[in-house]
Order: sequence, then C-alpha cells, then structure tokens
Amino acid sequence: MPALEIVRLMNREDRKVAVVVGRAVLAIARAVDAIVAAMRGGGRLIYVGAGSSGRMAVLDAAECWPTFGVSQEQMMALIAGGRRAVTGAVEGAEDSAANGARDLRRLKLGRSDVVVGIAASGTTPYVLSAMKFARARGSTTVAVMSNRDVPLARLSKIAISLEVGAEVLTGSTRLKAGTAQKMVLNMLSTAVMVRLGHAYENLMIDALLTNEKLKGRAVKILMEASGAGVSAAEHALRAAGHSMRVALVMLKLGVGAGEARKRLKASGGALRAALGERES
Repeated sequence: MPALEIVRLMNREDRKVAVVVGRAVLAIARAVDAIVAAMRGGGRLIYVGAGSSGRMAVLDAAECWPTFGVSQEQMMALIAGGRRAVTGAVEGAEDSAANGARDLRRLKLGRSDVVVGIAASGTTPYVLSAMKFARARGSTTVAVMSNRDVPLARLSKIAISLEVGAEVLTGSTRLKAGTAQKMVLNMLSTAVMVRLGHAYENLMIDALLTNEKLKGRAVKILMEASGAGVSAAEHALRAAGHSMRVALVMLKLGVGAGEARKRLKASGGALRAALGERES
C-alpha cells in the first residue's frame, strides 16, 4: 500500500475504538466508584502491566501527580521489568509468574487498596500473578483487557473488556488495543480525581506549578473560577504560596491567606465546603 492508503486504513480502524470503549462505560464507572471509595478510606490505586500496557499505566500514573497534586504514594504503576522496561524491552519480564506478586508484596498491599491489571491478551503471567496476590490480600481487583473470556477477567471483581478486533498489524496490541487502554485509563484517573475533589468545575485547581507556563495557566484558572482580574489573581496566588486552592478561597470570599487556610482545614480540605458552596 502507498502511505496514504495505510494511514487511511488505520484511521478507519481507530474510529472503532471509541465505540468499543463506549460499550464498557458501566464497568468503567463501577471501577471509578470502587477506587474513590478505597482512596477516601486511605487506600491506594495501583496499576499493574507489562510491555505497552505497562507503559500506558506508568504514563497515566505519572501525569496524575502534576495534574491533580495527588501523592505518588497514593497512585502508582508497576511494570514488568521495572524502570528499564519503560524505555526499552526487558527480555522475559512479562513471563514471570512470581514477580507481579513480589512487587505488590514489597508495597505491603492491603484490603483498602485497588489493583488495576492491564493486559490486552488477558493472559500475561506478570499481571496474573499480581492479580492473584491482590485477591488473596482482599484488595479490590479491576481488569482491563481486549478479550472477555480470559484468566485476567476471572481474577477481577470488575472486568473492563475492550474487544477492538484484529489489529492492522497483526498482533501489535500497541495499536487499537493500546489506544483503548489509554482512553480507559484517562477516564478512570480523571473521574476518580474529580470525584475526590481535585478539580473545581472543570478546572485543574490542584495542578502543581512547576514552571512559568503552569504559573501563567494558574492565573487564568483563578480568573475564570472567581471572576477576578489578572492583578488580583496574581496577587492572591503569590500570597497563597502558589496554592490555587488557597488563592481561590481568598478571591471568592475576600479573605487573607491565613483565613483561607483555616477554612480549608476546617472543611477537611473540601474546597466547595470551604467556599460555602453545595457539592454538585
């Protein structure tokens, strides 16, 4: 095929992915509710994967820390082969039937944690090992896979099946299967963080301001959320020690940084409660 024909074919196949994910939204929502309940009770969200699936998991977990300000101890990802496997293949890593359990044991996995096993085939030994260990520990287990009747599904409390069909390049699950996994992980982590209060309306109120671009974005977020002008938003952000959450309370209630922090502490960190607004 010429290049144009190849990419058109891939584009046609990729259009099917959102439809497949749409069929799984009830299971995805159940998983979100389970994760929110666990994290509110002090539990953790732990992704487990290998190869492309593991890299998707590592990416999603890594991006939640700066996007939502969530602790890296509360949300994390395990990939077969460890850090080396993020940027390169580690031969035989995903075939280990013991290392998944070993890696979760090192984290002192407990009943309050949620383990999300991700494997397109639903048969990856590393992921199956981790899920068996999680079930034995009483943790909530969620499976994300591309086949319904597979061992991974049978080890999960909540099964998210994404039957995307044959890949354009036979067996290359980094294509449609990987795209479907990415979409599901986006939904899981974003919906969980929103339900936990790490957003205000659709604004990233807990984003970490690690560079000048993000500081500028924070000012715009505060302006949109409060109706304040540029100068007032910049002043509040500085006075709040670059905490958008504190700055928003200052702007909306017309109080100083100290009072804003007191209100947030009294509300247990619940932003809407600190603002005297009803939870939606």
